[in-house]
Amino acid sequence: MEGKRAAPASASDEGAKDALGRALGPTPSQSRFQVDLVAEGPRKAGGDVGAAGKGGEEAKGRFRVNFVDPSAGGESPGEPGGGGSESGNVSGVQNGGDTVMSEGSLHSGGHHHYYYDTHTNTYYLRTFGHNTMDAVPRIDHYRQTAADLGEKLLRPSLAELHDELDKEPFEDGYANGEEGAAAGEAAVTYTPDSKGVVKFGWIKGVLVRCMLNIWGVMLFIRLSWIVGQAGIGLSVLVIGMATVVTTITGLSTSAIATNGFVRGGGAYYLISRSLGPEFGGAIGLIFAFANAVAVAMYVVGFAETVVELLKENGTLMIDEMNDIRIIGAITVVILLGISIAGMEWEAKAQIVLLVILILAIGDFVIGTFIPLDSKKPKGFFSYKAEIFMENFGPDFREDETFFSVFAIFFPAATGILAGANISGDLADPQSAIPKGTLLAILITTLVYVGIAVSVGSCVVRDATGNINDTIVTELTNCTAAACKLNYDFSSCQTGCPYGLMNNFQVMSMVSGFAPLISAGIFSATLSSALASLVSAPKIFQALCKDSIYPGFQMFAKGYGKNNEPLRGYILTFLIALGFILIAELNVIAPIISNFFLASYALINFSVFHASLAKSPGWRPAFKYYNMWISLVGAILCCIVMFVINWWAALLTYVIVLGLYIYVTYKKPDVNWGSSTQALTYLNALQHSIRLSGVEDHVKNFRPQCLIMTGAPNARPALLHLVHAFTKNVGLMICGHVHMGPRRQAMKELTTDLARYQRWLIKNKMKAFYAPVHAEDLRDGGQYLMQAAGLGRMRPNTLVVGFKKNWRQGDMREVETYINLFHDAFDVQYGVVVIRLQEGLDISHLQGQEELLSSQEKSPCTKDVIVKVDYSKKSETDTSIALAPSSSERTPTPRKEEDEDGKTSAQPLLKKDSKSSSSPLNMTDQRLLDASSQFQKKQGKSNIDVWWLFDDGGLTLLIPYLITTKKKWKDCKIRVFIGGKINRIDHDRRAMATLLSKFRIDFSDIMVLGDINTKPKKENIAAFEEMIEPFRLHEDDKEQEVADKMKEDEPWRITDNELELYKTKTYRQIRLNELLKEHSSTANIIVMSLPVARKGAVSSALYMAWLEALSKDLPPILLVRGNHQSVLTFYS
Repeated sequence: MEGKRAAPASASDEGAKDALGRALGPTPSQSRFQVDLVAEGPRKAGGDVGAAGKGGEEAKGRFRVNFVDPSAGGESPGEPGGGGSESGNVSGVQNGGDTVMSEGSLHSGGHHHYYYDTHTNTYYLRTFGHNTMDAVPRIDHYRQTAADLGEKLLRPSLAELHDELDKEPFEDGYANGEEGAAAGEAAVTYTPDSKGVVKFGWIKGVLVRCMLNIWGVMLFIRLSWIVGQAGIGLSVLVIGMATVVTTITGLSTSAIATNGFVRGGGAYYLISRSLGPEFGGAIGLIFAFANAVAVAMYVVGFAETVVELLKENGTLMIDEMNDIRIIGAITVVILLGISIAGMEWEAKAQIVLLVILILAIGDFVIGTFIPLDSKKPKGFFSYKAEIFMENFGPDFREDETFFSVFAIFFPAATGILAGANISGDLADPQSAIPKGTLLAILITTLVYVGIAVSVGSCVVRDATGNINDTIVTELTNCTAAACKLNYDFSSCQTGCPYGLMNNFQVMSMVSGFAPLISAGIFSATLSSALASLVSAPKIFQALCKDSIYPGFQMFAKGYGKNNEPLRGYILTFLIALGFILIAELNVIAPIISNFFLASYALINFSVFHASLAKSPGWRPAFKYYNMWISLVGAILCCIVMFVINWWAALLTYVIVLGLYIYVTYKKPDVNWGSSTQALTYLNALQHSIRLSGVEDHVKNFRPQCLIMTGAPNARPALLHLVHAFTKNVGLMICGHVHMGPRRQAMKELTTDLARYQRWLIKNKMKAFYAPVHAEDLRDGGQYLMQAAGLGRMRPNTLVVGFKKNWRQGDMREVETYINLFHDAFDVQYGVVVIRLQEGLDISHLQGQEELLSSQEKSPCTKDVIVKVDYSKKSETDTSIALAPSSSERTPTPRKEEDEDGKTSAQPLLKKDSKSSSSPLNMTDQRLLDASSQFQKKQGKSNIDVWWLFDDGGLTLLIPYLITTKKKWKDCKIRVFIGGKINRIDHDRRAMATLLSKFRIDFSDIMVLGDINTKPKKENIAAFEEMIEPFRLHEDDKEQEVADKMKEDEPWRITDNELELYKTKTYRQIRLNELLKEHSSTANIIVMSLPVARKGAVSSALYMAWLEALSKDLPPILLVRGNHQSVLTFYS
């Protein structure tokens, strides 16, 4: 469907519709844009769609951008099956035809499509008074592609608004707004479609869960014992310290949760999206596991209480341990049933449990005001100042200390993430998580403190329970509070069954109705178990969806409208059941507490890190946080981990570190814009600015290379050899000059930049890719030499490959190539020319294959490039293909790829890798082998340095840097210098002294005394034959003809020039003879590059010198520094 649509076509007949009138269209990764002219007439909302254009008023033309599915064949998207488009009523459609997506149906998680009507006649005309393609700000433009929150609408691209049009699109009935808006104002109506999708508010979803999770068994069984050991004062301090840690974590959680839309996954989601997949993946796994084991802990707590009751009544089934296992197993099966029944049932169960828990707390409070005589022997006297004073100070017994008591209490405060863990099931996580979590911390802390103070004011530490211990006569030596209340418990020195220190059931004893406290204990344990049983699978599902651990992919699948992770529930159930059957939870408990604390520490650290990175995207709606307080919170969590259990803390650190290293090594293909990325940028920016203030010094000189590679994967040998002396030493920039039509080249630049930088990273190349568009290679080279780099990190050396086919190609290319050297010397660059006899460019062999493989995973392949095509010609191709990559020196085959990386019309590969392909010819095979020779370990061989001219030392520094690398460390440097026959020993000693002062190891120094000997006649003849086609022969032509020819073809070699530089010509030929004689077995040769005077030596002659000098040799680097010292022997 190219070009214009018929006038009656409406904006809403977009193929098959669902109930809401939403088009079930393709996703952007399968589609491309089509821009159509759509004529529209006034019509009523929700009326007959086909009525457009029949209303008697003149139709107004406007644009619509929609996706065209390339796989749809010749079918028009507006006419499914080729049928007419004038049928059916469409509900939920705006006047102008914008399909309305209701915010209520945003969580349906169904099929996504992307549809954008660029401007409705009511909305846009009313806003601007004329028809425009520009879109006004709207939330739907900012949704993520994969968001289950609703439709992603696409604003018109810059190219659509800015690029030239092939044909004026506004000639047919263009609406310029003079008639105002169409009849009837458009009303955006949202029709909620949340059937079956359960979403919780802040009370039911967060507050209730957090309170239930924080109020654990500790409240009823251990709090009275803690008060007995630590006293009222230190107990309040213990609660306060735990609250400080949880409050800081709560504030940090609130900050992260309000910094953007929160999906399911709780702590894992918050940490991974803040700190990246490495920390997120590590914490996600241990946090999910901790929750699964916590289910077992809470269920065993419940089972123990039930077994206690059975024991009191003498109705044990087998024995204590096995009874715990049986009751625990039955309980966890019931809990699993409640969870699988759905979140709605689970939430109802939580409410019931909360009511029971609050009644139990109320029962205890009422009980404290009713002092029964029967309870006094057990140590309960109601509120008495004497008891308060006696119990205020600590009385640690049985090797307990303040920190051991704190370690026992702290797990009671760790339920604060219960609400955040089901973030995906909250209606508005951004407001629910801060409100619910912080209020839950406040309420539970007040209850803990209140109960600690009241139990400490009512019950003495030791009581016999014996009613006969009342005091009849006044004792003189009894000062305890009980004595003042007429009870003598002095016999408790040897141990008593009652009192704060001895009886864990103090709260049952104090309460008005004891069975209610038992119900409270059941409620506390079961609610915590239920919360953990729901949290673990949700976190694990979120972790698996992100594909951080590929082995767990099967657990990502969700079922039903709520996307319930049933497989995760079964796994959690099995883990919990396993630990219930082990029933040795005293060992597991501290590890679980430490796992929770590790996640708290990282949540706090996330906030500190995000604030430190100063990322513009860090804008939490919750303002009551401070980066330094969050850092203190993270440190406190780490300290508390050691306080609770030092070996468990160490084990937790080892596990987190191990998982972190694993995820870092695996490098999951995700990009979440984490604060780690932001901080990396900030550090790089700050160091770059700091570096700009550092003065250059010869000791700190580094070769910073601009390599004219073209596409980096086209010349791998060039890249690997330069990488050998720049890796971890200096800057390496791969320059790529795009030539050809500007519009096409601009599209190439964008796609190439991401693709080739990824290719460099994938191939472990520490380099940057810098593409430019220019008319020719010389202009592009100049742009790169002047603009590449940043501050002090600028290139100082130009590296080019030798132009192997210069004699067969266009000599204007040779002129451009040689002028690159002159331009480099003009801007004080050093120049390195690298020659391999087999050649460097392998783009016609495997460049494309690598190119394809590098694109397979790339996000940029999913980019949609928009082409606005208004022509009526159906044969016009609207698909976008990437233009040919212009090579610098050799015309390479046209490389075309379309958006999803598959080959387009032109064949991309010469041979199909899957089919039985013919083997490469010998030349290509040798070229392929040569291109990878620098990736292998170089054996014990030589690097021959022909340091003929002093260029500042670059010719010597490069081979030294190469030998510092692991692959080259067995190679020895041999130095060759020119000299006179009668001074050979003197010259050798002088060079040896210089090299030893430079601290550069060498195996041998050879002084060449016969460097100026005339070369062999056959070599001179070969040289003359080579340059013959490029000579001007001005002596045989008329003066005017010769001058005109030289002007048109400046690269030609004049007779005068040839005579003038005869000695230099002979030297190049002679050097080649010496190189073959001495260095034919070297791994690489590094040699001084001859310099040609600008304007005096023609390009063809200079090229011929380089050819004559470097032909038929091992890999050779022709190096010329910028004649400023790069070596020094001063410290």
